[in-house]
Amino acid sequence: MSESESHVDVVVIGAGISGIGAAYHLQTYCPDRTFTVLEGRDDLGGTWDLFRYPGVRSDSDMHTLGYRFKPWTADKAIADGPSILAYLRETVAEFGLLDKIRFGHQATAANWSSEAKTWTITTIAAGQRSTFTCNFLFMCSGYYSYRGGHDPEFEGRQEFEGRIVHPQHWPDDLDYTAKDVVIIGSGATAVTLLPAMATDAASVTMLQRSPTYVVAAPSTDTIANGLRAVLPAKLAYTITRWKNVQLGSYFYRRSRKRPDKVKQALLKGVRKQLGDDYDIDTHFTPSYNPWDQRICLVPDGDLFDAINSGKGKVVTSTIDRFTTSGIRLTTGESWPPMSS
Repeated sequence: MSESESHVDVVVIGAGISGIGAAYHLQTYCPDRTFTVLEGRDDLGGTWDLFRYPGVRSDSDMHTLGYRFKPWTADKAIADGPSILAYLRETVAEFGLLDKIRFGHQATAANWSSEAKTWTITTIAAGQRSTFTCNFLFMCSGYYSYRGGHDPEFEGRQEFEGRIVHPQHWPDDLDYTAKDVVIIGSGATAVTLLPAMATDAASVTMLQRSPTYVVAAPSTDTIANGLRAVLPAKLAYTITRWKNVQLGSYFYRRSRKRPDKVKQALLKGVRKQLGDDYDIDTHFTPSYNPWDQRICLVPDGDLFDAINSGKGKVVTSTIDRFTTSGIRLTTGESWPPMSS
C-alpha cells in the first residue's frame, strides 16, 4: 500500500449538503485559502444519495434546509430525495466546486499536532493510503455511520422466512407488491415509508414501541410560490426563508414555554385527520412534551390518508420474538395476524 501526502489550509470531510455549503463559502469568502473536500463515497449528496427507500424526502422545508446563496425554486417545499440531490448537483456545477471534491477518499484517522499546529488526516482510496495536512479541519460528515444503520437483534430473527430490509441499504430488487409489510419504528423514516409502500403493498403496519408526535402540513408553500411569481427569485427566496425561520423558531419556543397547549393542538390535528373513533391516546400521544424529541412532518397528510384507506395501520406494542411468518408481540398477538 503506497502513500502520498498533500497540504491545504482547510480539509472538509463529506460532500453532502453541509460539505458543499462549506466549499462554497470557502471559495467565495476565503479565496486566498486552499481547501479540499474528502468524500468517502463515489458520489456527492451524502444522505440524499445514500438513501433510496420509497418516498425518501426531507421533512424540513427546502427554503430553510437549502442554501442562502442558492434559491430553491421548485414548487414543492417538502421535497423528495432525487429533487434535493439534483439541487446539490446543480449547486456544485454552478459554482465550479466539483474539482475540489476527492471522491472515494475514506477518512480513517485525524490527528492534531500542537507543535506543528496542523491536522493530519489519513484516507484510503482504491487501496492506497494518503495523508492530508491542514490548519483547519471542517467535519461535515453527518451524525450517523454510513457503514450501517442501527440494527437491533431480535430473538428468532433467523427463523423468519420473509425478507428483512434496512432503509439505509434498500435493495433495488425488492418487490413488496401485494405483500404484508411491517415497519419497525415510528420516526421520520417510518412515517415516510408507510404511505409510500401502501400504494402497492397489501398492507403496511407501523409497529412502534411508543408514539411520536406527527403534524400534517402542505408539501407546497403557497406564499413562496406566490412571491416567486411576482418577485425576483433571490428576493422571494430570502423573504420565504426569513418567514419560515421565524415560524419554526416561534413554534419551538411555544413548545418549550407552553408544552401542554402545543400538545393539545398537535393531538387535535391528528384527531381531525383520523376521526374521534381512532385511538389517538394509544397510537399518537407520546409520553414526552413536544420537541423533547423531533416532531415528524406528514406532508399533505399522506400518512393519515393511508391509515384511513385501510391499507396502513399503526400498532403500539413491543416485540417478543420473530416467528417464521412474522412477529409475535409481548401481548401474545402475532403480526401480521394469523389467517383463520
